[in-house]
Amino acid sequence: MTSLDKPTEDTGQSPPHDSRAVTEAALFEAFGGVRGMVETVVPGLLFVAIFTVNKNLHVAAVAALAVSLVLVVVRLVLKDTVKHAFSGVFGVAFGVAFAMFTGNAKDFYLPGMLYTLGLALAYIVTTLAGVPLIGLILGPVFKENLSWRTRNPGRKRAYAKASWAWGLILLAKCAILFPLYWWSDTARLGWVLVALKIPPFLLAVWLTWVFLAKAPAPIDVFAEMEAEEQAEKERKAAPAAEGGDPSAGGRHRRGA
Repeated sequence: MTSLDKPTEDTGQSPPHDSRAVTEAALFEAFGGVRGMVETVVPGLLFVAIFTVNKNLHVAAVAALAVSLVLVVVRLVLKDTVKHAFSGVFGVAFGVAFAMFTGNAKDFYLPGMLYTLGLALAYIVTTLAGVPLIGLILGPVFKENLSWRTRNPGRKRAYAKASWAWGLILLAKCAILFPLYWWSDTARLGWVLVALKIPPFLLAVWLTWVFLAKAPAPIDVFAEMEAEEQAEKERKAAPAAEGGDPSAGGRHRRGA
């Protein structure tokens, strides 16, 4: 059995604080950190604040979309990653388009709510299928890709627990928001939605950190591939080094 086939269990050799630090850094990168949270909250907060004051759907929608674009520009100017800012722009744009089309200000929030519901179901369904979504998201960040599926069972269990946490937390959020969408006014729905942006997210990230910090270390498949390539080069170079220069040996024999 090669090292690529051998299952990896937690041997306790990695210092716990190192594992936790790596996990924290990976989660910070994957989910955007503090700035990512700000970029998620500000457009919706601006929309509901303006609509609460003047009840003008068009002004609130344009302001929310404008601030999303400003956040992207700031990222570009700072030469920072723009994936979280761009995802915010697309989310706001869908909300604005939907609200403008229906003329109902509450529909500004509907695409985001449907996305949250779909994401919750995705976490649960993929976990039941044996491929937890959080592992698919974080695998490349940890440079382990899908090695956790067959070679790192302890890590797969941690990803499954984390995906269950994300799925159930997002379902609980939907259980609060959808009744408000049907029975409450736009302002109340907006303020509740803004209030529920960060706390459930932080709870899910914290639980993910707890599960992964206690899990076996990730298998760096990129480092393994580099090591295999280097070993292959050394194997190919070994016969030439052992046999020497054939032409030189032939000249020696003719001289004798």
